[in-house]
Amino acid sequence: GVVASLFGCYLCWAELVVTTGLVTGVLRAGAGGRLIMRLLAATSPDARGLVTEAGETVGQISVSGTLGFLIFAALPLALSASLAFAAVHRWLPDGRLTGAFFGLLLLIAASTRLEPLRATNPDFVLLGPAWAALLTFGLLVLAEGMAIAAFMGWYSRRLPLARRNRKVLARYALTGATLALTGPIGALVLALALAGAGVIALAGQIVPNLARWWLSNRVTTAGRVVLAGGALLALPGFVTAIGDILP
Repeated sequence: GVVASLFGCYLCWAELVVTTGLVTGVLRAGAGGRLIMRLLAATSPDARGLVTEAGETVGQISVSGTLGFLIFAALPLALSASLAFAAVHRWLPDGRLTGAFFGLLLLIAASTRLEPLRATNPDFVLLGPAWAALLTFGLLVLAEGMAIAAFMGWYSRRLPLARRNRKVLARYALTGATLALTGPIGALVLALALAGAGVIALAGQIVPNLARWWLSNRVTTAGRVVLAGGALLALPGFVTAIGDILP
């Protein structure tokens, strides 16, 4: 019925969020973050042998360290960013600027409060120069935002609607199982995505005009005002954090 159809649509939405987060988390945030850390270790010879906040030794490359960074840092951040993009993308500029604006939003609103530009991170004292860390990690955040927008747009045009088909169901199940294996944060994102899909599908059934209201110009304008206002409110904190990192 209608509920099943709506649930299938929002299950596709959950699949988009999860797959985008996994792909960009591994290929962009994970690989890029690891390369930046190697670069900063090479430019900080005096820090060799010292222990970072994550308990890793500067200058040493280990499989456990790489997996730990991927599972506990890169993937959770990429999945969270993917979820955020799915929630706000309709209020971002259309076209090629979508990813750039989303990356800028991530940089201002999240990078200094979460990672990778958290001013309280003691690794900025160990590794330097500070301007190189700010530049490379800042570009990584921008690139992550652009990668999320590009991949989600590409995948959304190729993702089959969830239906009773073995191949399609297996595709969805594989993504869910992969996410669950990334750790408790990944499992939580999966649970929230599925629960949100069910709630939205049910709300669409109870309130028939919900979709029309959600797509109205009034909601579009209000969403853009909220995004712009949030970015402006976050800007002073971002500038302060950057100042704390720089010597």
